[in-house]
Amino acid sequence: MEAERGFPELRQVVLDCTDARGLAEFYRRLLGLRYRPGDEPPATGEPDPLGQDWLVLQDAAGRARVAFQQVAALPEATWPEGPVPQQLHLDLTVPTTAELDVQHERALSLGARLLDDRFDDPEEPLRVYADPAGHPFCIFVVNSPEV
Repeated sequence: MEAERGFPELRQVVLDCTDARGLAEFYRRLLGLRYRPGDEPPATGEPDPLGQDWLVLQDAAGRARVAFQQVAALPEATWPEGPVPQQLHLDLTVPTTAELDVQHERALSLGARLLDDRFDDPEEPLRVYADPAGHPFCIFVVNSPEV
């Protein structure tokens, strides 16, 4: 898909984190993405300089989707209340409530933490999670391409 003339094109979403490799691995496994060539993890026991700086995950077509930028410290969002508001979250969709249950179990097994469960919402079943770095993300049921 080409960007319209006169508008910038969104390249990727970048998440700050204190463990770039760990968070990249979480999203790689959750979303079925791949590392940008050269960003793959090193062999066991080898140094990981890229994992201490900047990593990019791509889709199967090679388009950048999510990047991870290492920072020294990052306060965890306290959503839905508290002193540290979320400043960004990811919306992920599935077509059915059965798939929402499947992805719920996957997210938890990968290290996500459930923050809010609205599975029984008749209009928009959804669950809100925190990733291992504390960034909130949602998985919800969408039956049409319109959100």
